[in-house]
Amino acid sequence: MANFEYDMGVIGGGAAGLTVTSGSAQLGAKTLLVEKEHTLGGDCLHFGCVPSKTLIKTAHVYHLMKNAGEFGLPQVDLPPVDFKSVANRIASVIGTIQEHDSEERFCGLGAKVVFGDARFTDAHTITLDGANYSAKNWVLATGSSAVIPPIKGLDKTPYITNREIFSLDHLPASLIILGGGPIGTEMSQAFTRLGTRVTLVDKGDQILHKEDRDMADAVKAVLEAEGVTFYLSTKIVGTRDLGSEREVFLEDANGKAFSITGETLLVALGRVANVDGLGLEDIGVEFDRRAIKVNNRLKTSRKHIYGAGDCIGGYQFTHAAGYEGGIVVSNAIFRLPRKTNYTNIPWCTYTDPELSSIGMNEKRAKESGIDFTVWTEQFKDNDRSLAEGERVGKIKMLLDKKEKPIGVQILGPHAGELISEWVAIFNGKVKLSTLVSSVHPYPTIGEINKKVAGTFFSPKIFSEKIQKGLKFFFHLKGRAC
Repeated sequence: MANFEYDMGVIGGGAAGLTVTSGSAQLGAKTLLVEKEHTLGGDCLHFGCVPSKTLIKTAHVYHLMKNAGEFGLPQVDLPPVDFKSVANRIASVIGTIQEHDSEERFCGLGAKVVFGDARFTDAHTITLDGANYSAKNWVLATGSSAVIPPIKGLDKTPYITNREIFSLDHLPASLIILGGGPIGTEMSQAFTRLGTRVTLVDKGDQILHKEDRDMADAVKAVLEAEGVTFYLSTKIVGTRDLGSEREVFLEDANGKAFSITGETLLVALGRVANVDGLGLEDIGVEFDRRAIKVNNRLKTSRKHIYGAGDCIGGYQFTHAAGYEGGIVVSNAIFRLPRKTNYTNIPWCTYTDPELSSIGMNEKRAKESGIDFTVWTEQFKDNDRSLAEGERVGKIKMLLDKKEKPIGVQILGPHAGELISEWVAIFNGKVKLSTLVSSVHPYPTIGEINKKVAGTFFSPKIFSEKIQKGLKFFFHLKGRAC
């Protein structure tokens, strides 16, 4: 039997890698964590979730200040935004969370942390800065990076990605965003609110293409009203550096060519797995440009090497990465054959209003050939929502032919928080009747969850058949007017 230095080796110190490292070390496995950056935390902490939500909050506050009159307050003439101050606040929040994701903390848990670029020399051994490290099991949790497509002229045109946008030294006067996914959509609203003139370009005919069109179009309408310019169904032909501005050459759906200019160019056209330099091709680990290939137990083509997080594609969310890390620990440490199940994975796009989902939306249900009905409730009919000045959005509940919920989408204030009740309902297999009979505090936005379920039950409870039965048995007298 081979003698390896470590029980578990983890490459990548993001959400998935830290989950595996923490769990393995605390269970008594001798664990090595390798991170190529100088700090732990991964893309989410430094270039993704944390800085983006911090920026979004700052932009939201500035937007409220600019629109104080809508709340019965004196209208304020605000000075321009100093983005250096915004960037400093973002850095401060990252720094506070970084203390939790520190080398010292993981060393305290029993894991050794090393920094540098790792490369496999054989299926159990990596080399790093001249030293070799061997492990019985390895986990690839290397994350992802922005896709840089082969657009003509882009290699000669200055651009930024999510890695640079949160540390700009000034607020751009104008910003062109390539890509209408969550990153592009969130950043378009945030920078527009801060005072940047934003143009978003996407080849698809809707933003947030994985979402139902009615929900995505409602988000787009809000962003347009705030000042974002959209070019959808538009092909990106090329780019050019004009010195103080960038020019993007486009072609619309009818083949008409035109161009737009902006001070800053943000590329947000998807993600690609971080696999370069690892030597995976030399040890028989299968992967392509987008992802490392894994089975439903998160094993790669080498059964002692696992994959988790963004680098395996799929649901590229921090909470999904943490879930996958737990699957790896179950399989590699406990030796329990646990499979992934993404049925009840929730997600949220943090525009204002937010758009959150769990389970199937209409688009996915139709693709799967599932018969379903849709039940909705509008936020403009929620008392707390009106009190807070929130009138846009709705909740949408999908029921299958057995009248069981198969998906919920929420477009509205605090949608990311509201979906958590449905996470408990779906995972706990709670009946809709239980939700309807529960008592929610008034006035809260959360009442909308109970209301949409009540909308489903109302026609059944207050039907003519029920009325006739009650009149017969209890001699009810019927309508008073």
